[in-house]
Amino acid sequence: MNQNNNYSNTKATLAIAKASFRSIVRSPSSVVFTLLFPLIFILVFGFIGGSAVSVDVGVVKGSDTQNPVYQALAKSSVVHLINDQPIDQMNSDLAKGHIDAIINIKKNHDGWTLYPPLSVAKSKPAFTVDVQYTKASAEKDNILKSVLSTIFFRMNQLTSNESPVIAELKESTVSGREYKTIDFILPGQLGFSLLSTGVFGTAFVFLSLRITLVIKRFFATPVKRYSIVLGEALARITFALIGALFIILIGHFAFDFTLIHGVSTVLQMLVLSFVGVVIFMGFGFVVSGIAKNESSVPPIANIITLPQFLLSGTFFSISVFPTWLQPVCKALPLTYLNDAMRKIAFEGASLLDVGHQLLILLIWGIIVYSAAVKLFKWE
Repeated sequence: MNQNNNYSNTKATLAIAKASFRSIVRSPSSVVFTLLFPLIFILVFGFIGGSAVSVDVGVVKGSDTQNPVYQALAKSSVVHLINDQPIDQMNSDLAKGHIDAIINIKKNHDGWTLYPPLSVAKSKPAFTVDVQYTKASAEKDNILKSVLSTIFFRMNQLTSNESPVIAELKESTVSGREYKTIDFILPGQLGFSLLSTGVFGTAFVFLSLRITLVIKRFFATPVKRYSIVLGEALARITFALIGALFIILIGHFAFDFTLIHGVSTVLQMLVLSFVGVVIFMGFGFVVSGIAKNESSVPPIANIITLPQFLLSGTFFSISVFPTWLQPVCKALPLTYLNDAMRKIAFEGASLLDVGHQLLILLIWGIIVYSAAVKLFKWE
């Protein structure tokens, strides 16, 4: 009895965590999914650079949308027009590089047609196109300038020599930090790493412990059930946070990934990583409860992870997807983790500023762990 009274479940938990961490480090699959795959994508995009061939352009409310310039922009496969934002939000997004330009098209006189009559004042174009660019996305600005130049050339060719040009272009540029490709890619790859570690790692380890009867042997000892779960969880969380720190530092020092507030930003990203991996481990518990054997883990886990890898802004913005698909993208937990990571790293947001994203993740955590409690099996 004295031995049982002196038994410490805390020490048992830490011992399990230590042993589990060693096994994780020695596992090739853990290293590949947590570090190697994300680093490969970071290296590729870091060296290649460049941006997605899509220019997000905010349209000022009240702007004339019945003219040929706007219609040509709307038909362009390169330009994505945003019509539903207030001007204050547009200006803020422009400075942060969330959108690439703001456009305001004004009609200079009434009665305009494609071939204006000679009675119209020849000194004044039919429309004025006012465009604001940002230094935060200089490469995309050049793409939009090229598109506008082509549109203006074609439109003005339709007028006669006696008629005024159809539209006049006025351009200006606001200051802002350069939003590099790595600033978008790295948070997505960090989310990729956390999701892989949480789902695949947790599912495989607990299914393996159950199949090999290790958990049953634990039950013959004074170790509490929570010590088994907590020990394994601590090991996986520790490994995930070390991997996250490694990815962030490689991105910053090798490819100039933006950490707007330095060490403070890194710490806040690690807090988000902790929240993310804990929630994703819940998916892993669900998979381990459903799977009958190790061969059934990958297909079940992929049903959970693959849509999030593709639709949560991991490799490219969800704005490129069709409108009907975007609500699905915005329902996935990885979308909110990626969004919060980017806001903290590039915009300098605090954890309070990403409270909406954290709330959605918390709701997902409650849903997932409620399911895990019902589906998880010890034997």
